Amino acid sequence: MRLYVLIPAALLGLAPLACGGSDPEPNNPSQMQNQYGANQYPPGQYPPGQYGQPPPAGQYGQTPPAGQYPAPTPSQPAPTQTPTGASGGQATPIAPAAVAMATPVLTAMAASEVQGMQAEGGAFAGQFQDGQTLEQPFNIQPGKCYSVIGAGVGITELDIQLVAHTPPMPPMVLAQDSTTGPNATLGGKGQCFKNPLPIGGPAKAVLRARGSGMAVGQIYVK
Repeated sequence: MRLYVLIPAALLGLAPLACGGSDPEPNNPSQMQNQYGANQYPPGQYPPGQYGQPPPAGQYGQTPPAGQYPAPTPSQPAPTQTPTGASGGQATPIAPAAVAMATPVLTAMAASEVQGMQAEGGAFAGQFQDGQTLEQPFNIQPGKCYSVIGAGVGITELDIQLVAHTPPMPPMVLAQDSTTGPNATLGGKGQCFKNPLPIGGPAKAVLRARGSGMAVGQIYVK
């Protein structure tokens, strides 16, 4: 009795093995293709599952998708340095009393250079860096004659110009000094600048310094 029961059970256990030859192989890619259809997916696309999938990015020599790697940092230009000792610009206006040591020099220059002339307005002074200028506006009167004197402390060269400026016309230099050194005279010793026009207009006296220091100026008229 016991043998009779075991034999059918063993035969039943072997039945799936005997019929397995007719089923499709589970791992056959060609049958997977037939299962989803040969033309169901466009070129480059793959059916779901474990077969036919493209390898992960970066493997087997494939190019990774855009954005996988950080973009290269562009090279930064070397910072530029501003040279020191740059010239130009406006001097810092200061009270003429701050240049008290130059007052005796200015007084002596006035006595020898602009005799018989009257001061036009007050004195003007500035603290200069190399190449800076200081401007003193005034009005040129018709038929009048003008001179400017200046004295410097600490600077190596002081230059003076008379400039007419009637906007929108550009500034025009009317006269300039021909002296050298820290003291300057424009139109001294009877050589004052005379306005040849029958009308007046806005103008300015301009002091320009070479080197650093202080300077004081004064306009004279007759």
